[in-house]
Amino acid sequence: MKRITWRRMVDLPEVNLAIVSFLLNFLWEMWQVPFFKGMPDLPHWAGIKACTSASVGDTLITLAAFWVVAAVVQSRAWILHPTRRDIVGFTLLGILSTVGIEWLSTGPLGRWAYAEHMPTLPVLEIALLPLLQWAFLPPLVVWFVKRQLAHRYVRLPRDKNVRS
Repeated sequence: MKRITWRRMVDLPEVNLAIVSFLLNFLWEMWQVPFFKGMPDLPHWAGIKACTSASVGDTLITLAAFWVVAAVVQSRAWILHPTRRDIVGFTLLGILSTVGIEWLSTGPLGRWAYAEHMPTLPVLEIALLPLLQWAFLPPLVVWFVKRQLAHRYVRLPRDKNVRS
């Protein structure tokens, strides 16, 4: 059994995905603070904590979507040379998760509410900004992670796992 070193951990696609996803989602969460009821009035650290918590959730959704795509294409290395289908699937999984979470959290669970100026979709009555978050950030995450890992790996066939 090989020992897992820091270097090997940093080379894992999931670690890079988690770091990039967290950072981009945290920026998005901070940007959309004014669009959620009560968020602009929170004390600074309470707002940071709320955005951090949301970003951790977004990162978990991103990792789950990554693993679903990896299972479908039978390779964790898909992120090194993603097809359009991989990226669309990855993005759609995030969007579908967001639709469910937003609907539950603003409806039956009452976990948060939108400010009056938050654009919403009329039928589902969920916010447009979280959907845009999941339309734009996953392809950007793939781009950053692919660039980050590209120099570490030789071009792997799609049916091989990333360095073991």
